[in-house]
Amino acid sequence: MEIGKNARSVLERRYLLKDENGNCMETIEGMFHRVADAVAAADLHFDPQGNLSALSERFYHWMTELVFLPNSPTLMNAGRELGQLSACFVLPVGDSMEEIFEAIKQAALIHKSGGGTGFSFSRLRPSGSAVKTTGGVASGPISFMRVFNMATEAVKQGGTRRGANMGILRVDHPDILKFIDCKKDNADITNFNLSVGVTESFMEAVEKGESYNLIDPHTKKVAGKLDARELFSKIVESAWRNGEPGIIFLDRLNRDNAVPSQGEIESTNPCGEQPLLPYESCNLGSINLTKVLKETENGYAVDYEKLRDVIYDAVHFLDNVIEINKYPLEEIDRKTKQTRKIGLGVMGWADMLLYMGIPYDSEEAVALAEQVMKFITETGRTASAKLAEIRGTFPLFEESIYASAKPLRNATITTIAPTGTLSIIAGCSSGVEPVFAYVYIRNIMDHTEMIEVNPVLRMELEKRGLYHEELMHRIAKEGTLQHIEELPEEIRRIFVCSHDISPFYHVRMQAAFQKHTDNAVSKTVNFPHNATVKEVQEVFELAYQLDCKGVTIYRDGSRDNQVLNIGSSHKKEGDSDGIRPRPRPEIMCGMTERMKIGCGNLYVTVNYDEKGICEVFTSTGKAGGCPSQSEATARLASIALRSGIRIDEIVDQLQGIRCPSTIRRPGMKCTSCPDAIAKAVKKTAEMLESQGIQSGNLPMLKAPSEPVVSVVQVEDEKSRYPKYCPECGEKLEHEGGCVSCRACGYSKCR
Repeated sequence: MEIGKNARSVLERRYLLKDENGNCMETIEGMFHRVADAVAAADLHFDPQGNLSALSERFYHWMTELVFLPNSPTLMNAGRELGQLSACFVLPVGDSMEEIFEAIKQAALIHKSGGGTGFSFSRLRPSGSAVKTTGGVASGPISFMRVFNMATEAVKQGGTRRGANMGILRVDHPDILKFIDCKKDNADITNFNLSVGVTESFMEAVEKGESYNLIDPHTKKVAGKLDARELFSKIVESAWRNGEPGIIFLDRLNRDNAVPSQGEIESTNPCGEQPLLPYESCNLGSINLTKVLKETENGYAVDYEKLRDVIYDAVHFLDNVIEINKYPLEEIDRKTKQTRKIGLGVMGWADMLLYMGIPYDSEEAVALAEQVMKFITETGRTASAKLAEIRGTFPLFEESIYASAKPLRNATITTIAPTGTLSIIAGCSSGVEPVFAYVYIRNIMDHTEMIEVNPVLRMELEKRGLYHEELMHRIAKEGTLQHIEELPEEIRRIFVCSHDISPFYHVRMQAAFQKHTDNAVSKTVNFPHNATVKEVQEVFELAYQLDCKGVTIYRDGSRDNQVLNIGSSHKKEGDSDGIRPRPRPEIMCGMTERMKIGCGNLYVTVNYDEKGICEVFTSTGKAGGCPSQSEATARLASIALRSGIRIDEIVDQLQGIRCPSTIRRPGMKCTSCPDAIAKAVKKTAEMLESQGIQSGNLPMLKAPSEPVVSVVQVEDEKSRYPKYCPECGEKLEHEGGCVSCRACGYSKCR
C-alpha cells in the first residue's frame, strides 16, 4: 500500500500494537488485517456459514487503498483485548449527588477505554438553590463541571491521552451567564468544549429584541428574565475572545430525533457533530473523496459507481462494529443496539475540489456538496435497508420516525466528523474543511528543513513548470498563495486556504452538507486575528438562518495569549514571563468584619490603597477553626489582587465553597471560610465604589491612568490551548470543532 512518511509515523506512534517496551509488534498491513478480520467476524452472528474471508478482504481493500477508514478507536482496538471501538458517548447528569458522581464514574471508565463524553448540565439546579436533604445550598452546574474536569485530568484515555468532553447548558438555565464566562480564562475547565443549547424561541426573541424566561430545572418555574439580544451578544463576544462557547440548536437536534419516544436529545459528542440520546455511542467512519474521482476528457469527476460500492461496504462495516464492540457500560451496550446509529462521513473534500478545479468559496462547490452528500445519505439508507432484510430492523424501528417507511437497520446513517488524524493517514484534507495550509516547513533533528507540500498543489505547479523550493518557502511564510503575484490568477483562485475564505462561505459549506446529513456537521469557521465581534455575530446569525445544527468559530491567535489586566501588555526586552504582583504598600486603609462560621467566628480584614484592594488577612476567634487554611486562602487572594486580577474573578472562585461544619447549622450566612473571605472582599469593593474610589481591580469603575501591572500569560507545554503541538512542537490547526496537529496526529478530541 502507498502511505506517506507522516502517516507511517502517526500509525507507528499511535495505532500499531506494541510490546511492554513500546516496540511495534505489527506492521501497518497487519493492523488493517487485524481490523478487517475482527469486523468481518460479526457476520457469523447472522450467517454462521458466511464467507468471512471474502468480506474481510473487501474491508481490507478499502482501508489499505485509503478509500474508507473507521474512527481511531476501531483501528486501535478491533481484534484486541480492550475491544472498545466507539469514538464518543453521551451520559446523563441528574440533579442529585448520587447521579452526578455516578456520571463521573461512568465517564472515567469511558475515558479509560479510549472514548470521549458529552454531557448536558441543564438538569442541575442553579447555584444558591436550597437542598432540603442537607439543609445546604446547591453549588450549581459550573461547580460540578470543574469536578468532572478534574476527574478527566486524572484519567488518560486508553493509556495514551486525556479524555475530551462536551459540556452543554440550555440558554434558559438560570446560571447561563456564569456558564458563558466560565472559560474566560483559557486555563480553566480545560478538558471541555462548551456550547450553549439554544432554542428556536430564544432566537426569535433575539430577532424581535424581546426578553425571555429563565427556568429553574428543579422547580420548572420562571426564575427570572434576560434580554435575549444582550445574552446573544455576550455569547458572541465570548466566542470572539477565545472560541468558547459554541452554539447548539437544540430544537433542530430533536426535530431529527429518530426515536423521540426515548426522550429528548440533550447533548452531543465533544466535537458537536453527533447528537445522541443518553447512553448512546457514535460509531464513525469516513470516505476519502479524493479516491472516488475518475479522470475524464475535461478533467476529474466524481465516480459515483465506485462511491456506491464503498458506501455499501462502509455501512456493512459500521453495523458490524456495533455488533462486536465491547462497550464500557452495559447500559451503553443496550441503548446503542436499540437504535444502531452509525455515522458515515467524508474527508478530503477540499482536495477533491482542487482536483476538479473548483474554488472552495464558490456556488459551484456549494452545489456539489449538496449533490455528493445527498447521494451518500440516500445510498447509505438503501444499504441499511438491504441489511435490514437479512438482519432485521433496529429494535426501536416501530417507535421511530421511519415506522411507516422502508425498514432500516440503522436509525441514522451519516455524520460529518472531524478527521484530523484519519486524514493524515489517508493523505488528504480534513473532513469538509478547506485546506488549512498548503506548505509546511518542518525542522528535523539535524537542523535541516523538510518541505511538505499539498500533493495537488505540487502536481499542478510541477505540471506548469512553476515548482521550486524558494517559492514553497514563500508560500509557507505567507501562509497563503493569494499575495504571490508570479502565480497565475487561476491557481490563486482555486488554491484558497482556510483564512482566504470568507466566513460566509464557511457557513454556506457547512449548511450544504447539513442539508443531507442525518446527524450533524463538525466544522470550524476560522477567522483572522483582526476579525471583529460583529463578524462573529453575523456568522452565528447566518448559521441559524441556513438551518445548521450548531456553529463553532475560532479567531486566529485568540488563545495564544491572555491579557490578565488593564493597560499595555507589551513585554520589554529582558523582562521575564509570568505574573508580577505590585509591591505591598507601606500605608493602607481597611476594614475588619466578624463573620460567623460553623466552628466559631472568623475576622476578615480587607485593606486598600489609592489603586484598589490589595490585601486580605484573617484571624480566628477563641472557638478555633481552620487558621492555616484561612491564612493560605487570604495570602493567595492578596497576591491575586496585587497582580491585577479582577475582583469579580476572585470572588467567583471563592464564593459558595461549602464546609460541612457550616452547612449543617441553620441560619448561617457564610458557607465556609473562603466564602466569608469572598463576601468581605465584595462588600469592601462595593463600599469603595459608593465612595467613588477608583480602582483598576474594580470592573465597574474607571481604570487609573497608569496600568496597575502589565502581564501576558504566555503559552507553555502545559497550556491546554497552545499554539504549537504539546507533543511535537509543530503548529496546531483549529478544524472540525477540534484542535489537531498535522505533523504527529495529536488531537484534543480523539
